[in-house]
Amino acid sequence: MRNPAMEALDVLVGQWRVTLTDAWFLGSREVRRHGRAVGRWLGEAFVEFDAGLNGEPAWHFVFGRSDSDEQLLALYHDPRPMSRLYRTTFTGGEWVMLREDPDFHQRFVATVTADRIEGRWDASQDGGDTWRKDFDLIFEREA
Repeated sequence: MRNPAMEALDVLVGQWRVTLTDAWFLGSREVRRHGRAVGRWLGEAFVEFDAGLNGEPAWHFVFGRSDSDEQLLALYHDPRPMSRLYRTTFTGGEWVMLREDPDFHQRFVATVTADRIEGRWDASQDGGDTWRKDFDLIFEREA
């Protein structure tokens, strides 16, 4: 039986068109990268979310829940290879992922509807006192 606390993540399940924009590291904030993402349930306990940009793998998330502290968690991996853990909230149409590690902090903040997710990634080098916007992500549901 599926944990009711995971039901909010059901909105991620499906196929998505992805646009990455306004990225400081692409040379111009006008540059856009396009791709696809797929969300799926893994059994009853996890949601997997994979995305690629310009035909190349970009990131892989697996979402789950720790019942003991009632916390949604996201395990992340990308082709660099880089692996990270994010504390996650998914309530009231807002999706937030937060990483507070010694090397730097990151956060993803998004507005979620059934057919569109608009979010941004931020980074902090000073323990979260100040934040720098990294880029925007837009997901548009295809199916």
